[in-house]
Amino acid sequence: MKTYIATPKDIEKKWILIDADGLVLGRLAAIIATRLRGKHKATFTPHMDCGDNIIVVNAEKVHLTGNKRKDKRYYHYSGHPGGIKETSPEKVLTGAHPERVITLAVQRMIKRGPLARELMRNLRVYAGPSHPHEGQSPTVLDVGALNRKNKRSQ
Repeated sequence: MKTYIATPKDIEKKWILIDADGLVLGRLAAIIATRLRGKHKATFTPHMDCGDNIIVVNAEKVHLTGNKRKDKRYYHYSGHPGGIKETSPEKVLTGAHPERVITLAVQRMIKRGPLARELMRNLRVYAGPSHPHEGQSPTVLDVGALNRKNKRSQ
């Protein structure tokens, strides 16, 4: 038997819409990373972008379990001495760009490199319930129904 390797003409990309309202961040990010990479498809090829385009809405309503909302820290280093900055998910979610929490979680679950940067361009995250991609007619993926642990009522 020969190993199947997808070529660019074989790749079929779909548009998927995910509502993040009440979903647990880590579980949501793992599902998004798998779909972006294309590992859920039988035609998965490691060196190709064979994943789907993902649209995430209501990013500001995502949940973090335990005390992670206030205890977890995101670090950023400016490159200068004494230039390390830190913030918490609580500050990011209540700030101007709450979609960055989901983007960071997914980005850190994908292997780094040129392919990862290409895959991250297929992810679109919006803080509110509306998005400008209605023309692509995305299919809705109910992540909360996949597993009872994916959704929190609180």
